[in-house]
Amino acid sequence: MSLLKEPDFGTPARPGEATVEVLVDGVAVQVPPGTSVMRAAKEAGIDVPKLCATDNLEAFGSCRLCVVEIDGMRGTPASCTTPVAPGMVVRTQNEKLGKLRRGVMELYISDHPLDCLTCSANGDCELQDMAGVTGLREVRYGSGVEAGANHMSEPTDSSNPYFDFEASKCIACSRCVRACDEVQGTLALTIEGRGFDSKVAAGAGGSFFESDCVSCGACVQACPTATLQEKSVIELGMPTRSVITTCAYCGVGCSFKAELRGDELVRMVPYKNGGANEGHSCVKGRFASGYASHPDRVLEPMVRDSIADEWRKVSWDEAIGFTARRLREIQAQYGQGSIGAITSSRTTNEEVYTVQKMVRAVFGNNNVDTCARVCHSPTGYGLKQTFGESAGTQDFKSVDEADVILVIGANPTDAHPVFGSRMKKRIRQGARLIVIDPRKTDLVRSPHIEAAHHLSLAPGTNVAMINAIAHVVVTEGLVDRAFVADRCEDFATWETFISDPLHSPEAVEEITGVPASEVRAAARLYATGGNGAIYYGLGVTEHSQGSTMVMGMANLAMATGNIGRRGVGVNPLRGQNNVQGSCDMGSFPHELPGYRHVSDDGVREVYEKLWGTPLLNEPGLRIPNMFDSAIDGSFKALFVQGEDIAQSDPNTQHVFAALGALDLLVVQDLFVNETAKFAHVLLPGTSFLEKDGTFTNAERRINRVRPVMAPQTGKQEWEIVCEIAQAMGYPMHYNSAAEIMAEIALTTPTFMGVSFERLDQVGSIQWPCNVEHPDGTPIMHEESFTRGKGRFMETVYVPTSERSTRKYPLILTTGRILSQYNVGAQTRRTANVAWHPEDILELHPHDAEVRGIEDGDTVALSSRVGRTTLRARLSDRMPVGVCYTTFHHPVTGANVITTDNSDWATNCPEYKVTAVQVDLLPTSVVSEEAREPVVAGDPR
Repeated sequence: MSLLKEPDFGTPARPGEATVEVLVDGVAVQVPPGTSVMRAAKEAGIDVPKLCATDNLEAFGSCRLCVVEIDGMRGTPASCTTPVAPGMVVRTQNEKLGKLRRGVMELYISDHPLDCLTCSANGDCELQDMAGVTGLREVRYGSGVEAGANHMSEPTDSSNPYFDFEASKCIACSRCVRACDEVQGTLALTIEGRGFDSKVAAGAGGSFFESDCVSCGACVQACPTATLQEKSVIELGMPTRSVITTCAYCGVGCSFKAELRGDELVRMVPYKNGGANEGHSCVKGRFASGYASHPDRVLEPMVRDSIADEWRKVSWDEAIGFTARRLREIQAQYGQGSIGAITSSRTTNEEVYTVQKMVRAVFGNNNVDTCARVCHSPTGYGLKQTFGESAGTQDFKSVDEADVILVIGANPTDAHPVFGSRMKKRIRQGARLIVIDPRKTDLVRSPHIEAAHHLSLAPGTNVAMINAIAHVVVTEGLVDRAFVADRCEDFATWETFISDPLHSPEAVEEITGVPASEVRAAARLYATGGNGAIYYGLGVTEHSQGSTMVMGMANLAMATGNIGRRGVGVNPLRGQNNVQGSCDMGSFPHELPGYRHVSDDGVREVYEKLWGTPLLNEPGLRIPNMFDSAIDGSFKALFVQGEDIAQSDPNTQHVFAALGALDLLVVQDLFVNETAKFAHVLLPGTSFLEKDGTFTNAERRINRVRPVMAPQTGKQEWEIVCEIAQAMGYPMHYNSAAEIMAEIALTTPTFMGVSFERLDQVGSIQWPCNVEHPDGTPIMHEESFTRGKGRFMETVYVPTSERSTRKYPLILTTGRILSQYNVGAQTRRTANVAWHPEDILELHPHDAEVRGIEDGDTVALSSRVGRTTLRARLSDRMPVGVCYTTFHHPVTGANVITTDNSDWATNCPEYKVTAVQVDLLPTSVVSEEAREPVVAGDPR
């Protein structure tokens, strides 16, 4: 494929039917009302010269290149700021307009370096292009020193790890400033000074790195010159070809153009036609792909008989043969159920599907689970019970029509930044925001954003809070009774339950710590403010009552009629790129692909006929069961696909004990991660740049993942799984990933119309995709719920058993930070470490003062199960009595602190509530060794 240049229409599209007809250079075109003359011209196939205009930003009208003549209108108006009118006659080119444009270009060029041949943007510079388009052949004012006062000596800011700001080439078009405002919503850039002294500034005159810039790349993408340029382009040159693929970080699932020179990746550019991101990106997806070529990559299989031995590099045949032989030997000695697998949320649907197929058809059991167990398994359970489908209800665009946004236990500006930007844009347009979170996230207050209500509840009291909000809705007559009567069941029982004064805001104030008046005001706003949309994250699911809370949110949405149309819904913000897909593909021990229970004879029969082997009708082991069984000696071998359970799962002591008890641990991954230190076989995996398949994002959007380069290991991950199956005696073979998707579509009703060919045609599809919805389903439950009627569920609040004590008086909660991702295996191997080189403990100043802790001190963080050390940052983001950290760096090992408490229905760990103590670590013992995490009982 050649380099893909997407068309730029100059100004954004306007909604509505194309009812306004105009004549542009003799060409008739119909466009919606409000469309700019510039965009209408482009729709007619006519390009109007421009520099300050681009179609993802509102018109600005500063460059004066886009002037046109319009019959009946005086002068030469700017086409970007002039809206069309019925019957308008426009001329975009004549001698007068040409002379005006050349005059403008002369002024630009007179204050611009004429180093085009050596400039990094040569061939991709709009200023260079416009000089050609306008026919500029001379500059009467001279250039540089000859032209008098100029900006040629302005310095270059190279402080950002990923791009340079070469101020001498800036034309002050404001596109970067507007992109930061309108697209990203950070408002980190400004135009400083007036007239000739106008210049782009990052913050209060500091560098880009020191400013509030979040390195999303919107400014770089918007820049029409080489002023803002990727360092990779400066070093490697302009790319020559593009491959459209999907980001492998969070659950937003952004589409990118991977731009290359030969087989060398130069840059990732967000794809304007991406259904999830529409041309926007974050620092991770835009810039942090360097891990794929990091020297730490494992590219050859390795085996060892004991974890005390050194790794031995072997051929693929030996590694696969060794793995298959040991799996069969272990089953022969310990039984059919003594082995299992954990699938990955970072691999493709097709790769996940083959692993669960290997477990069921080859291992002969249902001992398969996925990392969703430790994040969003309560989402699957709670939404299945209430709505009948284990997935979110809306597409991301739906938030554009929300009037009230309720964010619970989520930090989208850090964890899902592209969607966070979209949400912020809607809030700036007037939507009201309610945040339920112990911590003051950026959404609570940031430039031009302020929550109407921040309910800073005590960790572990989510269910009490959602019940109190629902209590207000019911007892104050705010229920949408017509919706409930028509669409729901079991309401009367729930109404009696939720009306109990025990659920009133006044009664739960002592539990949550939130004033009753605030809860009542927030409840009224959500119920009466128009379209109400709920967005939630791991701060909901990673609790002992995660499933109960999901059902509570579903109850609230149904009671207020906020389901089944645009602008409403219950929407989980999934943490990893394919956590939705890994669940869809049958990664749970009780469900086959499509969330169908293994006890369903009809469903099993479909797979038994296709796979040619009987399947068990009993659920297998969940991850916690696997660990327990490994320790008691009945579970002996585990295949781990692309997950670092030794770092990501709670109660590290327990996880280490389980992994150490296995006779065989097979890890398939890019790096020797913490889990691989316990492994006997390490099968090198492929990065997203090498994968061929699909990811499914948080809005159920199935996106193509296309290989940018050949697998550096020589094999796709699904091929390796198939070869293990064959070596174990089962005929499992596919010629391509497309064949695997064809089998998925054949057997899974919600994927019925999905194929690589179809995805290549339409871009992406949101399941369910079937006969009734051949193009997918952006909004679910429009006419009826998947289960028929929405079901109200009683949500009894049960306090967590994890409570503060005299010995452990603080509560620790955990989360993510913008620059890092999950356990950091990818982002720690990129320049993103410049922003977050270590995990930090956020501590309220009051809690720090009583412990003699100052900002930057190294502290010991301990719980009843373990201890670690890290630096403290004093912050009022957390309430008194609550502290916060991330889990991106293994040297910190935050999960040595977390306990084995879990959700009652799904065993999802309670990461968000751990009783801890924080102590100042004496300077004399601060060392690398002292900073190593220690689990309870460790001799250190």
